Amino acid sequence: MTLSPCQRNCCLDQDDICLGCGRSLSEICGWHQADHAVKQQILNAAEQRLIAKKRPNQAFAMSQASRDKPT
Repeated sequence: MTLSPCQRNCCLDQDDICLGCGRSLSEICGWHQADHAVKQQILNAAEQRLIAKKRPNQAFAMSQASRDKPT
C-alpha cells in the first residue's frame, strides 16, 4: 500500500497544484482509486513539481541546457 503524500497543508496555486504535497487537484481526487504504479507516477511528478517550485531558476536553466544540447 502506498501512503498518501498529503502534508495537511492543502493550498492550491494558480495551476491547481497543492503547495504542501505537489500533487495536482485531479491527482489528489483520484489518489484512492489509483493503483500502485499510478501512485508512484503521481509521487514522482509531485516531487519534481516541488523541486521546480523551490528552485525555479535552476529548473529553467536545466530545461534550457537540455534543449541546447547538440543532437
